[in-house]
Amino acid sequence: MAPRAADSTVLAGARVVLPTGTVEDGRLAVEGARIAAAAPEDARTVDLTGHWVVPGFVDMHNHGGGGASFTSGTADEVLTGIRTHREHGTTTMVASTVTGEMDFLARRAGELSELVEQGDLAGIHFEGPFISPCRKGAHSEQLLRYPDPAEVRKLVDAARGAARMVTLATELPGGLDSVRLLAELGVIAAIGHTDATYAQTVEAIDAGATVATHLFNAMPPIAHREPGPITALLEDDRITVELINDGTHLHPAVLELAYRHKGADRVALITDAMDAAGFGDGEYQLGPLAVEVRDGVARLVEGGSIAGSTLTLDTAFRRAVTLDRIPVEDVVRSISANPARLLGVDDRVGSLEAGKDADLVVLDEDFVLKGVMRRGEWIVEPKTA
Repeated sequence: MAPRAADSTVLAGARVVLPTGTVEDGRLAVEGARIAAAAPEDARTVDLTGHWVVPGFVDMHNHGGGGASFTSGTADEVLTGIRTHREHGTTTMVASTVTGEMDFLARRAGELSELVEQGDLAGIHFEGPFISPCRKGAHSEQLLRYPDPAEVRKLVDAARGAARMVTLATELPGGLDSVRLLAELGVIAAIGHTDATYAQTVEAIDAGATVATHLFNAMPPIAHREPGPITALLEDDRITVELINDGTHLHPAVLELAYRHKGADRVALITDAMDAAGFGDGEYQLGPLAVEVRDGVARLVEGGSIAGSTLTLDTAFRRAVTLDRIPVEDVVRSISANPARLLGVDDRVGSLEAGKDADLVVLDEDFVLKGVMRRGEWIVEPKTA
C-alpha cells in the first residue's frame, strides 16, 4: 500500500511500549503528525493484534546507507540514505562524517546543515580528524590532526548550529581544552578512537565528555594492570556508551557486560553504518579509503580494518531481544529514548507520549519490522487483514 498521512488513526491490539512499561492490548491514537491523548469515535482503526508498537529509532552515529555516503554524497544521495534507514525504523538520525581535510569538512558541515534545517536530519557528528593514529580504524592517517580548540570551533561554527557531537582522542594535545569548549557550546564531546589511559579518560570525563564512541572498538582493551579507557567509561554514570550490535563489532557477552555495568539508561545502540547498509556487498569509498563489503562486513581494502557497519537498527533491535535476551523495554530506551535525550530532541521524539511526533515502529511477535510511521505518515504500512 502506498504511504499516506494518518489524519486520525487508532493503532489497536498491540503490545505498546510506553515510558512507564508495556501495555498489553494497547491503543495508541494518532492525530495528524502527533500522538494524541485520544481519538474521535470515527477514527480509522488499525488492528495490530500480535504485534509490538515501539518508538521510532534514533541513530546518533550513522555514515550513510542505500549506496549513499553522508560524508561525500550529494543532497539527493544523502536523502536516499536517510530514506533507506527510515524504511528500517530509524525515524531520527544524525549524519556522521569521517576524517577529511578541514576545509572540506567545514564545507560539508554547511551542506548537511541545510538538511538539518529542513528537518531531514537531527544534526551532524564529526568523527575525526581529531583522533589517535594508534586507533585510527578506517580513517586516513595522513589527514589526522590534534584537537586544537580553534579548529574544533571552526567545524562547529561551519555547522551553523547543527553540530551535535564531536569524537575526540582526548589524550592528544588540545584534547581536554576542546572537551571544555564543546561542553560550553552545548555539543557532545565523545571519547573515541583513543589510546588514552584510565587516568587520562577520567580527566576527559571530568572536563565534560559524556559519550563513548562505539565502546570497545578503536580503543585499548582492558588489562589487569592497565584498565584503560573502557573501565573508566563503564564505571562513570556521566557517560553513555555507544554499542554496535551487529554480531561483528561485539561478542554478545561483551554487549551484556556493557548493559550490566552501565544500565539500560546509559546505553545507546547505534549503527555506525556506511554506504552499503541496506544496499549490498561490493566496493565502496569511506572518505578517501577504499572499502570492500563481503557477506555484510565492511573492511578496508588496504589493511583489513573494520570500516563501519552495514547494520540497520531494526536488526540491532531484533538481535538485542532475541539473541542477547535484553528486555524489550531496555532495548527501547537504548535505541530511542537515550539517544533522543543526548541529542536534545526528547521533547518531541524517543518515546510514545501524547504531544510528541507520531514516530513509531511496528514489529511482529518475532521482532521483524512490519511498519514504520514518521510524523503520522506511513513509510512502511503494515499489512492488516
